[in-house]
Amino acid sequence: MTQDPLTLYKLIILYMLDRTQFKLTYSQISSFILEKEYTNFMTLQQVISDLRDAELIKTDTSLNRTFFFITEDGRNTLSYFKYRISDAIIDDINTFLSEKHFELKNEAAISARYYKVSLGKYQAELIAQEKNTELVNIKISVPTEDIAKTLCENWYKENEQIYKYLMEALM
Repeated sequence: MTQDPLTLYKLIILYMLDRTQFKLTYSQISSFILEKEYTNFMTLQQVISDLRDAELIKTDTSLNRTFFFITEDGRNTLSYFKYRISDAIIDDINTFLSEKHFELKNEAAISARYYKVSLGKYQAELIAQEKNTELVNIKISVPTEDIAKTLCENWYKENEQIYKYLMEALM
């Protein structure tokens, strides 16, 4: 049976999202698909757009990072068509997820966002999670958007040291 390549790429993405218990970023998904040379950047963009339009995946955006997760409809679709993904591709995906598990999970466990709370005031919200449990949720009010953005960017870089400091200082 001949298979439409776009369908295969969609199934690969659904399978990847289904195999993790955390959200994946665009760069994580694209790094696998592009490194394995399954398709090119433009086609990948189209496939992700199609999946979103069909509500098989959803997104969550924080700063300049977009996280993807599979919906219930996406899981149902995958269960019907998973057999169309070759064993070799499934092995490639499972190997990638296994080898990069800690790195992928850590990136998904840290989030930061900022928003305007009143005239001239912004709030940065810095979160670290493990599984579905929040380890820390810090909200800091600051006078400018630039400061709030900087706090969020630095949280991604320094979250481990900040969390460690908090635990040592408070225990």
